[in-house]
Amino acid sequence: MEFIIGEDREQNSLLPDCLDDYIDEENTARVIDAYVESLNMSQLGFEKSVPNETGRPMYAPKDLLKLYIYGYMNRVRSSRNLERESHRNLEVIWLLRKLTPDHKTIARFRQQNPKALKNVFRDFVRLCSGLGLYGKELIAVDGSKFKAWNTKDRNFTKGKITDRIHRIDKKIEQYMTELDEQDKAESNDTESPHAVKVQEIIRQLAERKKRLQSFSEDLKKGEETQISLTDPDSRLMKTKNGLDVCFNVQTAVDSKNKMIVEFDVSNQVQDKNMMAPMARKAAEILEAGPMTIVADNGYDSVSDVAQVLKAGHTPVVAGGAYEFCFPTEEKQAETIDDYNPEIARSVFFPEHNVFICPMGKILHPSAYCRSKHVARYMNTAACKTCLHKCTSSRYYAAERLIKPSEFSRQYDDCPLPLRKVHVKQDKKIVRLRKCIVEHPFGSVKRNLGVSYLLLRGKQKAEGEISLAFLAYNLKRAIHILGTKELIQALGA
Repeated sequence: MEFIIGEDREQNSLLPDCLDDYIDEENTARVIDAYVESLNMSQLGFEKSVPNETGRPMYAPKDLLKLYIYGYMNRVRSSRNLERESHRNLEVIWLLRKLTPDHKTIARFRQQNPKALKNVFRDFVRLCSGLGLYGKELIAVDGSKFKAWNTKDRNFTKGKITDRIHRIDKKIEQYMTELDEQDKAESNDTESPHAVKVQEIIRQLAERKKRLQSFSEDLKKGEETQISLTDPDSRLMKTKNGLDVCFNVQTAVDSKNKMIVEFDVSNQVQDKNMMAPMARKAAEILEAGPMTIVADNGYDSVSDVAQVLKAGHTPVVAGGAYEFCFPTEEKQAETIDDYNPEIARSVFFPEHNVFICPMGKILHPSAYCRSKHVARYMNTAACKTCLHKCTSSRYYAAERLIKPSEFSRQYDDCPLPLRKVHVKQDKKIVRLRKCIVEHPFGSVKRNLGVSYLLLRGKQKAEGEISLAFLAYNLKRAIHILGTKELIQALGA
């Protein structure tokens, strides 16, 4: 019995094979082709979506978009590797109809269309929303760090700049001492080659010090606390592997099928005050009503939770319990002339972080009670001579419930009278949070290989993340609906 033998490579075929026969009906390349063909490239904002009237013909943006979506679904992101796949990969050859664009054309398409790629991601989210793949009830918000195209040596903070300048000063001092000792030892007036070399080193150190001082002046003038040279938009952040220069990618994930609803690329180091914007964007793109928004304790911000409440959603933050006051449709704050000790209360002015008591006196923030998480406001001089008792407290005329990190920060911009809203932690939903929102990050970083970014700049990074999350959502939709059903939905 012999082994199975392949066909002779030099054998001519009278009827050549059809390229479409190599791609079966269940192949994901057919879904990519069907989806991209259904897009209106000019409405999405792609450059050169209409061919030029003169000059050399160019590649259609749809073909390059198909190539990138296929590449991100199969861990191929480099433009050179994508060019190589267009020559040898049968799926890519079928997808591009034997087109072989060079790596510069491929790379230029991704660099020039970051906003359009974000629009494609949102378009697919709306498509899946219409197919019922989003539950629109529970949204989990979380962030993850993606390594930027910038090393730690090319990133400078205030402390790092001060330390580098101090080290340079010590080196310059050592070299100057060495030159003085050499001058004393030598009796002739001519400089030795070693002295000339040392002077050149001192000059280079002085230039380096001058450059660091310019960085320090730039930090003092602006609001930023660090400078990145290779990718100015990236920032030094804490990751599970230590400190690294990254972007903070925020996502909002629906609980039904763990599909990403919306994302945002930020250089903010912490996650605070980012839950409300993500909830608002997710509600807009899904055209959904009130939802439950869950996040971890990194989003434990009173002002952020208050904004989610005002938008009509139910916020759930791990470890957070709050009490808020919001306006009712009743009459606004009573005037001082109509003072009634039974109904009068102090009014809070967030822009100044002070209370105005019913007698018109200003109450300033004075203390914070850690056991009750209460900020206390008082005016000792005014309260001592006041005949009215606004509160039962002997020393404090006004209080408001906030977290320790939010002391002296505004979150309530509503006049009195108010209604109180209590927000409690739902442990069941908090336990579901990891299963919902950590799943996409793990799949994108491990399965798709997108743990670091290839492009520089926040906007271009957003375009690259759009391709990664689009590939993730597309794989999820194919897994849930199937290839044929999804193609039929795209045709409809």
